[in-house]
Amino acid sequence: MAELSPILKQATPVVAARGEGVYLYDEDGRRYLDFTAGIGVTGTGHCHPRIVKAAQEQIAKLIHGQYTTVMHRPLLTLVERMGEVLPDGLDQMFFANSGSEAVEAAMRLARQATRRPNIVVFHGGFHGRTVATASLTTSGTKYRSGFAPLMAGVHVAPFPNPSHYGWGVEEVTDFALKELDFLLQTISAPEETAAFLVEPVLGEGGYVPGNSRFFAGLRERADRYGIVLIADEVQTGWGRTGKFWGSEHFDLKADVLITAKGLASGFPLSGIAASAELMSKAWPGSQGGTYGANAVACAAAIATLDVMRDEDLIANSADRGVELKEALERVAVRYPEITDVRGLGLMLANEFRDKDGNPDGATAVAVRAEAVERGLILLGCGSWGEAVRFIPPLVVDSQQIQEAARIWGDAVEAVVSRDSASGA
Repeated sequence: MAELSPILKQATPVVAARGEGVYLYDEDGRRYLDFTAGIGVTGTGHCHPRIVKAAQEQIAKLIHGQYTTVMHRPLLTLVERMGEVLPDGLDQMFFANSGSEAVEAAMRLARQATRRPNIVVFHGGFHGRTVATASLTTSGTKYRSGFAPLMAGVHVAPFPNPSHYGWGVEEVTDFALKELDFLLQTISAPEETAAFLVEPVLGEGGYVPGNSRFFAGLRERADRYGIVLIADEVQTGWGRTGKFWGSEHFDLKADVLITAKGLASGFPLSGIAASAELMSKAWPGSQGGTYGANAVACAAAIATLDVMRDEDLIANSADRGVELKEALERVAVRYPEITDVRGLGLMLANEFRDKDGNPDGATAVAVRAEAVERGLILLGCGSWGEAVRFIPPLVVDSQQIQEAARIWGDAVEAVVSRDSASGA
């Protein structure tokens, strides 16, 4: 009898039978508020009727048209439509299936275009689980341990994380840029550095936003030395932060943009965008894949664009994000265990620390478990698991926001009271 690998640890005990909008229903019919959205994937909600219709219609016509063998209309239409939302100058795309594949494609393009070996990443970033992308990931050792040696040519610079360093934004930004210059002077010479790879907001690293001055510093150094600046928008793209791209909050002008997650409302699809000039420097045969740009996934992505436009989901993400952050802050002010509520749009996190100021993953896990028991599904993040993230579908409404905040407050109260009673 076959079994699922026990290494796939489940964040909740829920066995989902169906989904509808912001809700998941288990096999017993119990309803849960899903504030995970499949780790930020189902931005249009579970089983949005227009996404379902587009996928069903495409399945009846063409499921798989391998795109280095034949071309198909959903892919051609999607590329054309992406021109409506991509940043200026990023006008050519390559599609794959997963975020990891897209990150590798961006890295490969940067190395081939510059003919340089090294990639600089930033501490706390998450870029995937393959050997190459795990080598680029520094949000936790669990993603990169046990299968060394990892890919060579990766060097790590600080990300301006005020919570981690205990400094203000200006001080931590000065430090991060100074250390980047030190790295370029002592470890990876600019003429051997192909790319800077950075998330506009750290994802697995704790939902920590960057800032405009830091990203301007990256852009200036990239221009000065001919380094490719890559924005990993796998989690921050498609309206998650209250703008279409997380980079827009900081006027971050990337040479390559990586996208996945919310791109096709749950169907596997990812991609990179770059200028025609940069993309032309990719070596022949370096881009491809059996399942990339699947016809059904492309049809779902086109429908996703339509839904986001017609239902004004970017504005909803921004407005509901303000409401959610305010509600979470009202809970946090009552509990010293929650030391930070941070993020942008509907990409928010609560950070837990103990009385000595150390990251408190145990309490974060306990509160998440209590929330699930009360009907609210959440995920953790942060290098110690000390943060609890709220990433509901972008279709969430004010009533659902307030219901989630009420459950969250009750869950925090229950865990804190239990710990106090036990003397923990």
